[in-house]
Amino acid sequence: MKHQIQRAVPASLIFLLACLCRADDQLPSNARVDKVLVLKKERTLELLDHGKVLKKYKVALGGAPVGPKTRQGDHKTPEGTYVVDRRNAHSAYYRALHLSYPNAEDRARARKSGLPPGGDIMIHGLPNGMGWIGNAHRQRDWTDGCIAVTDKEIDEIWQLVPDGTMVEIRP
Repeated sequence: MKHQIQRAVPASLIFLLACLCRADDQLPSNARVDKVLVLKKERTLELLDHGKVLKKYKVALGGAPVGPKTRQGDHKTPEGTYVVDRRNAHSAYYRALHLSYPNAEDRARARKSGLPPGGDIMIHGLPNGMGWIGNAHRQRDWTDGCIAVTDKEIDEIWQLVPDGTMVEIRP
C-alpha cells in the first residue's frame, strides 16, 4: 500500500503539470486578436485582445536590430505602427504576414535621406524546408528586417491574426 501511494503521487503531479503546461499553450477557441505588439529589445511578439496578452512568442529580428529601419538593405526591423495588409502562403518562408511598412513617417524619413525606405517586412516562419531548425533559429537575429517565428508558431498566428490587424513594433 505504501509503495502504491508513492507511485500515485508522482504520477498525479506529472499529470497536473502536463495539464497546466497544455492550458498555458492553448488559446480559447473564441480568442480574438486585435493587436500584435513586437518588443524588439525583449525579442517578443505578443498577441493582444483589448490590451490583454493572449499569447507571447520569442522571435528573431533583422540582423542589425537596434534602432528603426531607415533605408532599404539596412537589415533593421522597423519601429512604428503598421497593419497586416496581406498574407502569403507561398513565400520563400513558411507562411508570411505582410506588414504595411513603409508608413507615411517612414517614407518622409527616407525622402529626407534620399534613400529608398525598403519594404516587404513580414512576420514569417522559417525558410521553406528548414522548419526542422525550430526554436534554434532564435540563437541570433538573421532576417533582413522581418520578424521570424517557428513554422508551428506562424501556423497559430496565421489563424488568429486577421488582415487589417494593427501591429506595433517598439524598440
